[in-house]
Formats: sequence, C-alpha cells, structure tokens
Amino acid sequence: MDLKQLNAFIAIADLRSFSAAATKTGLSQPSLSRLLKQLETEMGVELIDRYHRPLHLTEAGAFFYDKISTILTEIDTVTSMTQRLSAPSSALNIGFVPSVLYGLLPEIIAMLKQASPDIDVNLKDISSYQQMDALKSGEIDIGFGRFAHQDPWIQQILLRHERYVVALPKAHPLAHVREQRLIDLANNRLILYHQTHLPISAAVTQAQPTSDKLATHTNVRHVTNEPVSFSAPITEPLLHLFAQYGISPFMTTTVSDLQVALGLVAAGEGITLVPASLQTVRTEQISYQRLVHENVTSPIYLHTLKDFVHPKIPDLLTAIYHVYEQRGITYRRQQFT
Repeated sequence: MDLKQLNAFIAIADLRSFSAAATKTGLSQPSLSRLLKQLETEMGVELIDRYHRPLHLTEAGAFFYDKISTILTEIDTVTSMTQRLSAPSSALNIGFVPSVLYGLLPEIIAMLKQASPDIDVNLKDISSYQQMDALKSGEIDIGFGRFAHQDPWIQQILLRHERYVVALPKAHPLAHVREQRLIDLANNRLILYHQTHLPISAAVTQAQPTSDKLATHTNVRHVTNEPVSFSAPITEPLLHLFAQYGISPFMTTTVSDLQVALGLVAAGEGITLVPASLQTVRTEQISYQRLVHENVTSPIYLHTLKDFVHPKIPDLLTAIYHVYEQRGITYRRQQFT
C-alpha cells in the first residue's frame, strides 16, 4: 500500500468516475484502475462497486474512505508545515473576516509596516471556518476571526470582545432611541447573515412549545430579562444572543453576508445586529444604536498553527496591542506558544 494507490482511491471515491478522477489526477484511466486493483488486492477487500454508474463505494470502501481521507489530509498538512518550517516565507499572509476590516485591522497593518518596513503583508478575505483549512494548507499564516474553533492543529487567542449595536432603518420608530433592549426589538424582522455557526457545546438551547402556544419563526416569545437555558441548541449567532434572554424574534430572514444584511436594513426590510466597528457603513440610511446588554458582544480571535508560528507574528501582536493602548481598549496580553 502506498500513497499513489491511496490518492487514486480517494480521487475515484470523491468523483465516482474513473474518467473524472483521471482528469483530476493527470493519470490515465488504465493507470488509475491498476492502482485501485493493487490496493484492493493488498487489502483483500473490494472498495469500489464498479457495476453502478456513478460508481459506488462498498460498505468497506466507505469506512476506509472516511478513515484514510483524514490521514491523508494530515500527511498533506505535515508536509506543508515541514516545508514552511525549513524555509519560512518573508511575506505574512493574513486571513480576515470582512467585519474585522471595518474595525482596527487597517490601523494595525499600518502600525506593523511602520515598525517593520521590510515586511510584505498579504490580506485575504476568508470566513472563520475556511481559515482553518487555509492555515493548514499554507494559504494564510494567521487569521482574524469571530468564532472559537476546536482543532488539534490550531492554536487560538482571544484578542477582545466588541460590543454589538443594533442597525435600524432611519425611518424606524426606534431609530433615535439611544439605548436599546433586545426585548424591545423582538417584534421586528431580524436579518441573519453569519455563515459560521456556534458549536453545539457553546449554544443556548431553545424552549419547547407548550400545547396551547406553538413556537414558530413568526412568534414572539420572551420570558425574562436574564440569560436562561432551553432545550434545543441555537447555533446561529444572532439568535443565540436573543435566546440568552429568553427572546425569539418575530421573524427572520437569512442572507449571504453582512453587506447584504445592511442593504436590506437600509431598504427598510428589517433590523440586524452588527459589531460596533460597522456603524460607519451606510449612515445616511441606517441608524446605529447602542445595546444596554453588556454581554451582547462579538469576540475577535487570532489563530495560527500550533506547530509553526510565522516569525513575523510576534511583531503583528505587538502592533495589535499598541493600537489597543492608543485607543484605550481593555485587553489581556497573550502570546502564541
């Protein structure tokens, strides 16, 4: 059993076609077929049912695929990390979620370049979830995200918590109320935009409906002004914030990203919650108001690989904390190990 055989099997299993797998791998169909047959002969197990179109994995093949694909991913990750360790790039590739770009990230990058004029910084817009794979592949060296991740290859530090503000259309009755409560916002359509959801272990759970009051996405339900626990997990981040106070919005609309959400708010189609750094966007059409709840925040995390920290990352952290000190932002200094 060797890597060529395993990679041939993975390509065939992924694409369920010898011809498509041949195109992807650059091998001929006879070569792929031979490698697969060698692997099956060595294992004494049929992995692919060749008599169906598209091709099917056998029960044994499905089990083997699930286990071996994880191992091959780890081999690729270790290979990439070893190459980077032996010859670190002079460039620092930074992944970020769009909401961070509206905050202090440009100021931090300017501070970093001022302190290290020779540094070459590349920025990439990439979701928190996708940053995990991008770190392993070497596409980025470090990522700014909004979600905690549990991954054995990744180490993560919390930079700070950023308060949410409510974004309302300028014509909304609450548009000029300076301090808002979630319970007063429950009768509005809430526009959801997060593509990454909270892990089940961190989620608040949802109350079950009683027999005389069905709980649907159009019902308002509020029980208390204190955080409470329910029974079914709520992993959507904005709904999670409401659920902490026992509140369900009247109606929700889910869109593809933050900019679309703010566009709908500007058009009077609903409200949303955004990190405070976003309150300079579309100010001619949107009113941003403070929320009274101090724990309604969006964290900012910084994550990189556990076993390889780019040599310029300490300089980046120094720039981050210097900007925080200039802005009077409370933080706890941390370092990657």
